[in-house]
Order: sequence, then C-alpha cells, then structure tokens
Amino acid sequence: MNNYKIETKCIQSGYQPKNGEPRVLPIYQSTTFKYDSSEQMGRLFDLEEAGYFYTRLQNPTNDCVAAKICDLEGGAAAMLTSSGQAANFYAILNIAKEGDHILCASALYGGTYNLFAHTIKQMGIDATFIDPDCSEEELNAAFKENTKAVFGETIANPALVILDLEKFAKAAHNHGVPFVVDNTFATPIHCRPFEWGADIVTHSTTKYMDGHATSVGGAIVDSGNFDWDAYSEKFPGLTTPDETYHGVIYTKQFGKGAYITKATTHLMRDLGSIPSPQNAFLLNIGLETLHLRVERHCENAQKVAEFLENHPKVAWVNYPGLKNDPYHALANKYTPKGTCGVLTFGIKGTKEDTVKVMDQLKLVGIATHVADARSCVLHPASHTHRQMSEEELKAAGVKPDLVRFSVGIENAEDIIADIDQALNAI
Repeated sequence: MNNYKIETKCIQSGYQPKNGEPRVLPIYQSTTFKYDSSEQMGRLFDLEEAGYFYTRLQNPTNDCVAAKICDLEGGAAAMLTSSGQAANFYAILNIAKEGDHILCASALYGGTYNLFAHTIKQMGIDATFIDPDCSEEELNAAFKENTKAVFGETIANPALVILDLEKFAKAAHNHGVPFVVDNTFATPIHCRPFEWGADIVTHSTTKYMDGHATSVGGAIVDSGNFDWDAYSEKFPGLTTPDETYHGVIYTKQFGKGAYITKATTHLMRDLGSIPSPQNAFLLNIGLETLHLRVERHCENAQKVAEFLENHPKVAWVNYPGLKNDPYHALANKYTPKGTCGVLTFGIKGTKEDTVKVMDQLKLVGIATHVADARSCVLHPASHTHRQMSEEELKAAGVKPDLVRFSVGIENAEDIIADIDQALNAI
C-alpha cells in the first residue's frame, strides 16, 4: 500500500479480504494446519514452500499484523514476538553469538539495559554502553573487532533522550554493522528510523500500538537495506549454508527477507515467544486508531509539561516539546510532528514528598505501564529501574527524584487538575 498515507495504512494495511471474505481480520486460533500431502508438509519444513503448519513459527493473524507494522515503518519484512523484550533479544541474538560484542546508547529502558548488560553477557555476548550525546570520535572509538550491532532507542524510556539517529547510523555503517532502533515511544507515526539510516526497528507493541493495556507484544522490522553479503565474515549465519535446513543460504534464497526468515526459523522455532493470535487481533484494533491517539497523547503531554514547568512546587521538567529542553532541536529534526505522551519531572522536596504526591493522585493511576489511553505515573528508580546501581541509573538518565508521567487521552484539564491537587498536598 505504498501509495497511501500512513493514516490509511493504520487501518487498511496487512489484511486485504477477497470477495466474500471477512471484512475484519479473523482470529486463526489454531496451533496447527491440515495438509492432504505429506510431501507438501515436508517442503514447508525444508523452507522450499511458503505456508502454515505450526503457530509457533507462523500464523495468518500474526502475519497480517506484522505486515501492517512493516508497512507503517516502510520495511521489507517483519515478525511479531510475545513482548518487546523478546523483540530486542531476538533482534540481537539473530546476528550475535558467544564471543561477540554490541554497542548501545546508555539511555535505555531498564529492562533492556538488564537484558544487554547482564543476561546476554551470561551467554557470552558483551555490551558496551555509551553516552548518546557522545562525539563522533568517542562513538567510533567504542567499536571493537567483534562488534556486531549498534542499538539505541529513538526516544529513551524514561530519560526522554532523543537519539541522533544519523550519527549512530553513520558510525554503525562505517564499521560494517547494522543499526538497531527501538522505536516504541515515537511510533512510525512520528518517526520512521529507516529514513534516517536505521537497518532494523523493534517495538514493544504493548505500548502505543496496542494503546489500551490489553495485550503484551513486540515486533521486529527489517528494512532489507543492510548488505549482509558485503560483510559475510561477520554474519555467517545469514550468508553461509545452514546445515540444519539442508544448506540453505538465507541471503541467497530469501533476499531482503533473509534476516526475518532466519529469526523465525531459528529463534522462534527453538525459543518460542510467539504472541497468541488473540493478542495479535487486539493489537490490530489498537493499530487502527494509532494515528489518532498519538496525536492526542502529544497534545495533552505538551499542556501538562507547560503546566508543570510553571508550578512552584516542581523543580524540573523533561519533555522534548518544551523549547528549553536540551533535546528540543533533535526532536524538531527527527519527530517534527511531536514526540510522545510521556514526560518526566521532579518535585521540590524529599523522596517521601514524591511518594505522597503520587499516592494523592485520583484520576492518574500508579502503574508499571506507559503509553496507555489512561494516564499513569511511576517512580522508575523504585520500580522499573530498581535493579540498577546509582552509577547505572545516572548513565541511563534516571534521576533519584524522577517521576515518569504517561499522559493519557483524557481531557487535559482533568489531568492537570488532578496533578495540581496532588502537588498542593505537600
């Protein structure tokens, strides 16, 4: 649907029913698919023919939703996972193995930081974390002989750092590795990282894409632009014969679909993490209104940020939409139509005062979630990032007094009134 605008793609992409077929994407709630010929089933297992035989690998509902997200991002191929964490894990594990190294911007979601700093380290994959505001010289100096990927978030959760995508993409390509970007907060409505040099995009679809806190999920989208064959010695899993599939060479047989095909046939086959078709169906419903909701989230967040910026009991506010925000210029470059509905702030007072303000909120709920239609609040240092040391929290941009506020799509005046009464309680 390349000729359509992104708003139309949110609704129409991925599933085009034929004459007499259901208008709404069906839920193929089946683990298996029947065939009349054993020979045909064998061809499916040998990757000689496309089709469905077991939902852990592929499912029609899931594939239609993946195709929609792929179209929204302008990619070549995509797959769904059971969570955003699984998406980030698979995106790296698909091209890195024991003895390899990845380079990451340090401003990351706490769960992603733990995944790369600790969990994959136990698997023999090392990670270096670098300040996203580093110079080009510092960035290039952080690469190693065994570096296999560069990773960052378009808008960091919860630090709200806007990553200089072109700078990181240039460095990655100068060193012959792909640039992987988690685009969860910006969504393809406000930023399409492939247009700025990214090679692979991941999402926690649990957030804005679902938008209603109904289903956990993730997605990986490949641009199809990275030339794996040009760096064959670095990525043998994609460019040399795979004996587990009778010597298939993914780049030769699947072209721009090589990366996603390998992720499906290896990682999903062996590790699982497939979303249920029911969850994919719910995700698709969320995607149909993504373009409407994201606009409202940003409008409300801008109003809330401006209110907090002028409140006498608020010490500081981070929101790239504010003119004095350090990332305002990068936001204008990469997300000119708006950033996201999340902001952070700190109050003038103690940690106990912060807790009291949060507990005093009535409309806004305390929840380990973000990017929901409903406004919610969290103290990352005590919750999502509590496993990190003080030094790690500082590198990730998580201050001790930082409150993450996910502004919903309720009436902005009601949200502000609730915040005001809570602040006035201290």
